Amino acid sequence: MDTELKNRFLNLWEKYFGKAELPVVFYYTEQEKTPDLETAKKPSGWRCFIGELAKVRKGQSLVFSDESISCGGGKRYLGYSSKPRPGFEFFLSCGNAEIEGERYKQSPELVEEFLRNAPVIESHGKNIVFKRWDTLEQEDQPEVVIFFATPDVLSALFTLSNFDRRDLNGVVTPFGAGCATIIQYPLMEQENEHPRSVMGMFDISARPYVPENIITMAIPFHRFTEIVGFMEESFLVTESWEKVKKRIEK
Repeated sequence: MDTELKNRFLNLWEKYFGKAELPVVFYYTEQEKTPDLETAKKPSGWRCFIGELAKVRKGQSLVFSDESISCGGGKRYLGYSSKPRPGFEFFLSCGNAEIEGERYKQSPELVEEFLRNAPVIESHGKNIVFKRWDTLEQEDQPEVVIFFATPDVLSALFTLSNFDRRDLNGVVTPFGAGCATIIQYPLMEQENEHPRSVMGMFDISARPYVPENIITMAIPFHRFTEIVGFMEESFLVTESWEKVKKRIEK
C-alpha cells in the first residue's frame, strides 16, 4: 500500500467530505494467521456477513475465512463456494412446501436462468482481510474500496466515477446479494480494461444490517487510484459542491 496515496486520500476526504464515513477495503491473503489482526469468530448459527462489517466500519480490522462465514450466499460471493444451496430457485422466488421464498424473483424458472448467467468467483487466498482506510499499513494490498454512503456522498462518488469516462456507465448496479455488490462484482470489474464502480446494498435481506440511509459504492482499487488523482479538478472545488458539503457536515 502506497502510504502517500493513503494520506493524500485522507486529506482530500476531510477537505471535501468533512466527517463523512471513511471507506473500508479488503484483500485476500494466503497467510494462515495475520499478526495484530483479529480473526472473525466462527458463528454458532446463521449470521449475515454484512452485519459483521459494522465492526470494520468503526475501525476494527477483521480477518475472515471460509469457516467464519455461516451464510451460504456469503461463502459464494466471497469465492469460497460455487454451488447455491439446494432449492435455491424456490428460496429466491415463491418458495415451496419446505422452503419459505424471499420473492426476489417472480418464478423458480427465472432464478434458474439468473444462475446460468450469474458470475462465479474463486477466492485467491485462504483468508480475506477487511480494514478501514485509515488503518491501512504499508504491507496491505487493497483490491476494492467500499463506501457506505449517504445519498449526498453517494452523489459525489457517482459523479466522480463518471468524470473522465466517454461512455454513460461509469457505475453499474447489478442484481445480487449485498455481499455480491461489494465483493464479487467489483472484483470482476477489476479485471476489465476500464473498470466501473458498483452501486449496491439493495438486497432486502441485507438492509437491516446497514443504517436506513446508507447505500454502498464499491470501487476496484485501480479505478479508485485514478479517481483520487483527479478529485481536485472535479466539481468538488465548485460552489455547487460546497452547498452539499455543508449539508453533509450537519
